[in-house]
Amino acid sequence: MSVTLPTSHYARLVGREIHWMDWGDPAAPAVIAWHGLARTGRDMDELAAHLVAEGWRVICPDTLGRGLSQWSPLPDEEYQLAFYARIADALCEHLGLARVHWVGTSMGGAIGTVCASGLVVPAMKQRIAALVLNDNAPQLAAAAIERIKAYAGSPPAFDTVSELEGFLRTVYKPYGWLSDAQWRRMTETSTRRLPDGRVTPHYDPAMVRQFTVHDDDYLIWPHYDAIEVPVMILRGAESDLVLPETVEAMRHRGPGQAGLLTVLEVPGCGHAPALNVPEQLEPIAAFLRGAR
Repeated sequence: MSVTLPTSHYARLVGREIHWMDWGDPAAPAVIAWHGLARTGRDMDELAAHLVAEGWRVICPDTLGRGLSQWSPLPDEEYQLAFYARIADALCEHLGLARVHWVGTSMGGAIGTVCASGLVVPAMKQRIAALVLNDNAPQLAAAAIERIKAYAGSPPAFDTVSELEGFLRTVYKPYGWLSDAQWRRMTETSTRRLPDGRVTPHYDPAMVRQFTVHDDDYLIWPHYDAIEVPVMILRGAESDLVLPETVEAMRHRGPGQAGLLTVLEVPGCGHAPALNVPEQLEPIAAFLRGAR
């Protein structure tokens, strides 16, 4: 089945311009695919193409401060999960989406958890039909958060795009296998040029202040406990961010206690699986079909 090329869109949501890629038939059931902390919506290209071929529409936003979305003029107030959830709600309103399925990598999963709980934006609890967490959980390992803060808060600059690609290949090695073409696309969709001509990753370094200004922003057990829809978690087998004991705790509370939790351990990956190979894409597609 051929896949229609995505279209690029912008809208002012909660006072900020947000960018997203829109894949598939606008009349098809919708999936929101939300990227990780220092990434962009283009990370979801393979997932989107796979799901569109199965009859879904897939919407891949760039978070505030990432990719082609606006940088926040109020970083301490807006770089936090609650504000991202408000943007997600505004995006659904803008697109007229009454019901969506959600796939989120890392931070994108945390945003989905906050949305699905309804504790911040009650309307989102009614919208989200199912939630996929790609190496994200209601509690994250402190040592891994420190590692992420170290590289994300001070992004390096390089003279050439090729050097930046080498950096990304090293930092995101835990993503697992990517083809050379996928590494190149990641680089070219993650690059911005500085005034001095060098290149650096395409995000606002101030977004990392989420971890200092809102130091418990990713400790979201109350949100997880309030979820009443099917949840799937993909844990990178070598992940240092989502620990096995956290996944075990998830089995015994919230949607886990209600029998709504599916757990998939992904071999050959740390934080976080790239969602680019059949072994990762097909289980997600099957889970979403079951919750359709």
